[in-house]
Order: sequence, then structure tokens, then C-alpha cells
Amino acid sequence: MRKIIIQGIKFDEKSSYQKGPKLAPPLIREALNCGSANMYTENVISIENSILDDKGDFEISEYFDIEKITKKHLNSGAKIFTLGGDHSITFPIIKAHNEKYPKLDILHIDAHADLYDNYEGDRYSHACPFARIMENGFAVKLVQVGIRTLNTHQAQQAAKFNVEIHQMKDLDLSTIPTFKNPLYISLDMDGFDPAFAPGVSHHEPGGLSSREVINLIQSIDTEVIGADIVEYNPTRDFQNMTAFLAAKMMKEIIGKMI
Repeated sequence: MRKIIIQGIKFDEKSSYQKGPKLAPPLIREALNCGSANMYTENVISIENSILDDKGDFEISEYFDIEKITKKHLNSGAKIFTLGGDHSITFPIIKAHNEKYPKLDILHIDAHADLYDNYEGDRYSHACPFARIMENGFAVKLVQVGIRTLNTHQAQQAAKFNVEIHQMKDLDLSTIPTFKNPLYISLDMDGFDPAFAPGVSHHEPGGLSSREVINLIQSIDTEVIGADIVEYNPTRDFQNMTAFLAAKMMKEIIGKMI
């Protein structure tokens, strides 16, 4: 069985509104390991498993160092699970995956489509990673779930890149497609309704419940080769609610990767 490397990417320089997500990785680990819950997923898979190798957290000063770190870990033959960080980290991570997985599908859970061609003059903003991924051909299929902030430009970008968007206003999780290629999951914590995840920079009401996202992850029926959890902002959290939700999702996603 292939190893799963956990890497923490402490980076939020591409955040457009509030800093804070770089503080998240150690706090998600702390919630996971605090003894409040056990280390089993709901499908009775333990993540206290010798195939997991936590490489700790990386302080990032240069954006594309994220790609180098990820590539080094991929070259060991492992799958990679990343704790972010703002959502800009997903582009260099997927770029690193492209050589090994030239045919990749992505499931993106978020309030925002993150498809801007550039945002506030920055083509690598946390509002742009999926534009960069799709224009480079790094994903065969991009499926976005939980979106509730589309504007004209991002709708045009979605049409241009043939992105399949499941907006909250007409969400039916039973219509989420099956994936044919190796799958990467990118979970932005603001995909959840702020009632479940107050610890995010962008509070966008009308979002997903924790149960809906867990059910979505558990329904996946293809190999999950990598994942990230991003945009948890501890400076905005309430009684560590979002940290514990991120830790729960970390368990469920790693269980699926196992």
C-alpha cells in the first residue's frame, strides 16, 4: 500500500481580504490529536496507520517553493495530503502532480469558483488557482460543489474551461458525477455554511452542511490520489469549531485515500 505524506503549507500571502490561513496547519493537527475523538473514520478506517508519514509544516517565502516541496514528496511514490494555507497553494500542488498524473479529475468544494483570470492584478491570487489549472490542462474534469458567489466573469471562465458547477441555489448531491480518472479533492472551509465553519475569512451564508460534505466524500468511488484542506482562518474561529470540522474532514478524506 502506498504511503500518504501529510504536508502543512503555511502560506497566505495570496489572500485578498484577510490574513490568517497560514496559522491553520498546526491547529488542525492539534484538534485531530487532542483526544476529543478517536482516529477512526465513520467507515471504521483508522488513520493511526503506518502508511501515514507527517512531514510537518513548511514556512513558505517563495510561492513556487510549494511546487518543489510537493514534487519532492511525490517522487517518493506517496500520495500527498496538504493542510493549507490559502487556496492559492492548490495551483502549484496540482502543477507538481501533472507529470505523474497527466489525466486528473478534481473535486473542488467551495463557496467561490476561484476562476478569476486575475484578481487585484495577481494571476496567482487565491481567487485564481482553478483558472491557472484549467488553462494549463492540468485537469481533465473540474467539478465544483457549493458555489454561491458566481459573477459574470467567472461564469464565462467556467464555460470557457468546461467546468461543471453545482451551485448551492439548485444543489442536488445525487447529480454529482462519477469520476473516471485519478481524483484530487480540494476542500475550502468556506464551502461550509458559516454556521458550521465560522473560522474563515469570507463568511458566505447559504452553504453546505458538514453532513452534506461528509456524505459527498464518502460517496466517491474512484482512487483519491491527493487532497488539500485550505482557507481555515483561526483568527476568525469560535471555540475551535472550524478546527475540529477540518480535523474531521481530514480523517474522512485520508480514510478515502487509504
